Amino acid sequence: VRLVESGGGLVQAGASLQLSCALSGDTSGVYTAGWFRQAPGKEREFVAAIDRRGGSTNYADSLKGRSTISSDSPKNMVYLQMNDLKVEDTAVYYCAGGAHHYKYTDSDYFAHWGQGTQVTVSS
Repeated sequence: VRLVESGGGLVQAGASLQLSCALSGDTSGVYTAGWFRQAPGKEREFVAAIDRRGGSTNYADSLKGRSTISSDSPKNMVYLQMNDLKVEDTAVYYCAGGAHHYKYTDSDYFAHWGQGTQVTVSS
């Protein structure tokens, strides 16, 4: 399974950004897709996850209410729409996939990872 993120960039605080993740290979066992982020000097943290079969979602408090994760399973795409971005949202954002239940958010559950896309929010 291969995951490739796109859509990162430099934006001003208050702006919106949509990240995309393209899945390829044998994705039949990737039931859960998620987004994580890692800011400089910080540990990687969970952002959001989605059940690719039923569409149920799970969000971290950090972006809850400002982000929406969605999935287009026939196209093997996962998206993260982020609104009202803040300087503290600056990080490398990673797409991840796994065979586990979408409510399990520890990164160890996710077997497949993309290379990440940089999101920089300026004040």
